[in-house]
Amino acid sequence: MTEVPEEPCQCPDCLRFYKEHDRFIRECPTLRQQQELNWASLQAFRTLCGRVLEDLQKQHGTKSNKKVSELTSNAGSDHQVDLINQAISDLENINAHLFSIEALMERVFEVKLPDEIESKFKEFAGELAPDPLNLDRIRLNRLLHQTPDLPDRS
Repeated sequence: MTEVPEEPCQCPDCLRFYKEHDRFIRECPTLRQQQELNWASLQAFRTLCGRVLEDLQKQHGTKSNKKVSELTSNAGSDHQVDLINQAISDLENINAHLFSIEALMERVFEVKLPDEIESKFKEFAGELAPDPLNLDRIRLNRLLHQTPDLPDRS
């Protein structure tokens, strides 16, 4: 069993994720807002993937389409055709998964909570993702960065 590190990963991708994670909690601190955010995100993802897939299929067709052979003669490379066919296949799979997620999300949208429970969401949101521009937090961060006995984490 691998041991979980004490400190969260500090690579640029993880730091960006933490920042976005906290922002989503701060900006959408209720169940209803989280439901709407996730639904909008899912729909945006589906729309964008669908449009790119549609364009690729229009330009390059599918494996059985004659346009692929035209592309092969124009590009002069079976490798390029394979890459495009793989991309089309991958996007078709992504779209299928997104439709499945959408069906699950519809069930999540059926849940409605009383206002007292929604207020708990707001309470925990403040604890889980405090505002990084809060003056107390900025002062604390400055103090931590000025403290010589703390190891440099960068």
